[in-house]
Amino acid sequence: MTEIKASTGPKYARIYSVGSATPSRVIDNEFLLQYIDSSDEWITQRTGIKERRWVAEGENIETLAMEAASKAIERAGIDRAEIGAVILSTISHYHQTPALAPKLAYQLGIPDAAAYDISAACAGFCYGLAQAEAIVRAGQATYVLLIAGEVISEITNLEDRGTAFLFGDGAGAVIVGPSETNGIGPVVWGSDGGQEGVIWQTADWHTAVETGVFPKLGMDGRAVFKWATSFIARATKKCLDDAGLTPDQLDVFIPHQANDRITDTLLRYLKLPETVVVARTIRQLGNNSAATVPMAMDALLSSGEASSGQTALIIGFGAGLVYAGQVITLP
Repeated sequence: MTEIKASTGPKYARIYSVGSATPSRVIDNEFLLQYIDSSDEWITQRTGIKERRWVAEGENIETLAMEAASKAIERAGIDRAEIGAVILSTISHYHQTPALAPKLAYQLGIPDAAAYDISAACAGFCYGLAQAEAIVRAGQATYVLLIAGEVISEITNLEDRGTAFLFGDGAGAVIVGPSETNGIGPVVWGSDGGQEGVIWQTADWHTAVETGVFPKLGMDGRAVFKWATSFIARATKKCLDDAGLTPDQLDVFIPHQANDRITDTLLRYLKLPETVVVARTIRQLGNNSAATVPMAMDALLSSGEASSGQTALIIGFGAGLVYAGQVITLP
């Protein structure tokens, strides 16, 4: 048998930088009350959300992704020519083909990079991070640009009292590259397709063409809450265990920004010390699907609440149902 040479790369990888982009249009709870029978108090108590950002004229998934990616590249201080792969996680690029990642790579001045989109909903960033780390460590690219971007406002059902207030738009991006010490722990990920009907799209695109009705998001909120506060709580603990860490060794916790009550439950389950910084960007930005984790990471670092070099636990979970999480060193 002819021996085939295997690819080789660095022993470890880490996140070099993070960047994010938020739309200019601020949507508070009062705005949504013209469409649903609710109140600012009810929305705040049930979710923690006070406002969210939606795209305005001239803003879209492409402009948000470009802004976040440009910031991440600039902050990493690397030569763009060394970026060998671009991964975009999104459920709101409404073209089946071509993928948006190749276009973004070209516009960013890295046209030769491998580039592709992935769809893993709210777990998308953590799915992409697992792939980016593997690509770097396999020697398939020196640096990987990972982008997570969403424009969920366009598929939000404003008349659905259970979901109209949840989602916001935005993008986050990171540069992943080689490291002398490990900066990305083992990924804990999986899926439960038996619960595909818990978070859904109301119609497929073929039906939309026939009816002229644009698909919207639907969700069984109680089922999601039950899953997140039981199964996802255990998966979050496994992220720590697989990384070989105890709760007192953690500095920062960045869970998917789905609901403040879910975050509170995860905190109690993990028994995290009060010293751990916890992301709460849902209060101003809402649920940004795949983009929530990198957007929250950038917000904590930019505000000074978190610092470069600290140890953080990240996890995302959503439609599929799918989930993924890791322990990382903050850039």
